[in-house]
Amino acid sequence: MAGIFLRTLKLRTALSNLSLHSTFSGAAARLSPVDLSSPFLPASSWHFGFCCRTLHTGADRPEPSLAAAPDRLPFSRITLEDLAFFRKILPGRAITDPDLLESSNVDWLKSVRGSSEVLLRPQTTEEVSQIVKYCNSRNLAVTPQGGNTGLVGGSVPVYDEVILSTALMNNILTFDSVSGILTCQAGCVLENLSFYLEERDYIMPLDLGAKGSCHIGGNVATNAGGLRLLRYGSLHGTVLGLEVVLADGRVLDCLATLRKDNTGYDLKQLFIGSEGTLGVITAVSVLCPRKPKSVNVVFLGCETFEQLLKTFQLCRGMLGEILSAYEFLDSECMQLLNMHLKLPNPISDCPFYVVIETSGSDPTHDGEKLHNFLAEAMTSSLVTDGTVATEDSKIKSLWAMRERVTEALTHDGFNYKYDISLPVERIYQLVTDMREHLGGRAKRVVGYGHVGDGNLHLNITSPAKDPALLAAIEPFVYEWTASCQGSISAEHGLGLKKRNYIYYSKASQAVALMGDIKAMLDPKGILNPYKTLPDNLK
Repeated sequence: MAGIFLRTLKLRTALSNLSLHSTFSGAAARLSPVDLSSPFLPASSWHFGFCCRTLHTGADRPEPSLAAAPDRLPFSRITLEDLAFFRKILPGRAITDPDLLESSNVDWLKSVRGSSEVLLRPQTTEEVSQIVKYCNSRNLAVTPQGGNTGLVGGSVPVYDEVILSTALMNNILTFDSVSGILTCQAGCVLENLSFYLEERDYIMPLDLGAKGSCHIGGNVATNAGGLRLLRYGSLHGTVLGLEVVLADGRVLDCLATLRKDNTGYDLKQLFIGSEGTLGVITAVSVLCPRKPKSVNVVFLGCETFEQLLKTFQLCRGMLGEILSAYEFLDSECMQLLNMHLKLPNPISDCPFYVVIETSGSDPTHDGEKLHNFLAEAMTSSLVTDGTVATEDSKIKSLWAMRERVTEALTHDGFNYKYDISLPVERIYQLVTDMREHLGGRAKRVVGYGHVGDGNLHLNITSPAKDPALLAAIEPFVYEWTASCQGSISAEHGLGLKKRNYIYYSKASQAVALMGDIKAMLDPKGILNPYKTLPDNLK
């Protein structure tokens, strides 16, 4: 008891002094990345197509295509006349230099490569409208592209699609300091929006590890989740309005700034998470929360995942309205951070680590609640070690332990990435079962993610691309997920890599209706082809 008292006293001191960074101790793509020389994905991984039909109801579910990437559809090819048109409406912003096109043809993971011959950089919605209208008339396929930070190959061409970049559409249009509603162009970088809002005592409702590069339009198009979803919800709730250019060039103006509007169908929801297949998002209005006056971040260690879940239950009960994030990573992730990024473990070694963030308006009130929670967690032996940060620089250093795991993984060899949504109590069981299933065939199997919303990031590394390893991972990972009624894509989308696995998570009737919507809004299929919807759609 004396030890607990001393640790509690130490923590109380830390919370009463914002400049301290205190520590305390407790008592006790179905697709692999492809060869950059080819836009095709390995066909050898398409096994057990029948299994995805039997794990969910609906035996009429069509089987996945045998080809990982379909043959090029009969779209037109770029001509000199096309380039002349683009250069006329976009003087100096129709890029054809192969060296400049390189980064836009390859995804961030360097796992898929297209062969587009032209990159268009419009600045206005009118320019986007002219481009898309012309492409539709010419039957030219278009790949909308934001910050190109996606992980499923959704933002790069598969073949020679025209790349339509929103990078120059980066203006903030309006901000209402009373309601907190921000309206901006789709190409605004998320981090720049955050800086703008913080100067006005507001914050963005989402926060991502890729915030320095990703665009708000891309965030909306993929329905990005991120680190604040536990507190502020998904973009389906915080996005109030959208402006979208449809496949025929028409501009759909749903750029509302009203929190309540019950007049007819809420059309903007169709485009949130549609990955650029239904329209090109050109502007967004989003509801932004006030900047919290009090922010604390705690980094804890737990001996078991069961203790981690019990800590989450305790956390939700005792922190309540000030809880804004509850993230986890395992010891394998910590080793990667230490080894590849030279980030030191801020606490002693543990099998599991938790990042908890609280955000509120009263430092005294929030500090007291956090102190009581930590004292209870230690007394109950749910956590074995931990550290608290209340200073901005130290808060960022603790968040780096979670946010930079993806970066660390890129240095560990060839990466197989899975973004899974599961019942919270089953999250880590998939990691454990995958390790057992693969045995020594993988270099490393790691798990991290968002406990607060049941989102696991499962990553498997190998020294090099390994078709045999991929065949062992898939479809096992999808069958396992489907058996738990989970989702094969929690927040990354389906893109190119996962489109044919949609039936593991969606009924055939739902997928067919998605196809009907696509056919109605984009009858020629020019918008981001080969993405999101399966090849064998009936």
